[in-house]
Amino acid sequence: MRLCRTETIGPITFYAMLRRFGSARAALNMVPQLARRGERSQTVTPVTRAAAESELAALSRAGARTICWGEPLYPSALAAIEDAPPILTVLGRAELLTRPIVAIVGARNASAIGRRISRELGASLGEAGIVVVSGLARGIDAAAHLGALETGSVAVVAGGVDVVYSEENRGLHEALARQGAILAELPLGTEPQARHFPRRNRIISGMAFGVIVVEAAARSGSLITARCALEQGRDVFAVPGSPLDPRCRGCNDLLRRGAILTENAEDVLSQLAAQVRNAPPPPARLVPIPATTDWLRAEPTHPIADEVLEKLGPTPVAVDELVRQCHLSAAAVATLLLELELAGRVERHPGNLVSVR
Repeated sequence: MRLCRTETIGPITFYAMLRRFGSARAALNMVPQLARRGERSQTVTPVTRAAAESELAALSRAGARTICWGEPLYPSALAAIEDAPPILTVLGRAELLTRPIVAIVGARNASAIGRRISRELGASLGEAGIVVVSGLARGIDAAAHLGALETGSVAVVAGGVDVVYSEENRGLHEALARQGAILAELPLGTEPQARHFPRRNRIISGMAFGVIVVEAAARSGSLITARCALEQGRDVFAVPGSPLDPRCRGCNDLLRRGAILTENAEDVLSQLAAQVRNAPPPPARLVPIPATTDWLRAEPTHPIADEVLEKLGPTPVAVDELVRQCHLSAAAVATLLLELELAGRVERHPGNLVSVR
């Protein structure tokens, strides 16, 4: 938890540090030194043990718990994505995370028919033994949760599991905490912000075998979830809608681009039958990468860092391309990027991509 909560350490860097240093304790000891090497003026202080213990105590008081990557209750499909959250906070029935999961997402300002379709899909999937995951937003999300509440539903939220958003869903939030589960990547008490929702969406798609979109405008956040699903190799399903309704344009566009046309739960179950039968096993432990530590004792190679930074911009580029253009070894570039990320100068993305902040 201390390593996960430390500033500038995202999921991809978290796993890279565990592989390089072998344990969270060893990685924590290296954080200040690596950050200074990346940029002389930058100081990164790891989260203290007292702060981590305080968070765990608050979770216990709230009736919540943590599930770490690699533990039996961690969703196996989510564990397979490159930027899986190292730690999940769960309020409610954590055992639901081990069952087959399908996501239902869609418009907040949903039509009455859209809400009905979403609720019926949730109920039918639940009766077939599928857990329904969504984002606890009003509209399509709320209808999907209500449909699957009796059989098993999980809400992934963009803040802390104890923060109700939006207020009109307070009753549903409380019902899910009792009968289903509420899941979060961020600590207790975190208020949702705009930048948190794309991160939340990649969890919704990552833990599901497939994502169903019911009503989505052309620029809907639900389309971000669909894009995450495609990047993660998940099936995307879309419910067709009237071309006269702007809330259906996103779904209709997904269908033009190859999404699976969906009218009922059977359309989903028939497509996912093989995946449900052959669910991936829990992930193995991370294996440290054997490496020399000579570079830790050397002076920072700022000219090389400048060369790498010159080749980076706001658009993510493949690390392999940096290796080719900089004429450096893959190990040297990986180490340098680790330093620069801890210093807050670069950002990693899934697919072994990197960009400047």
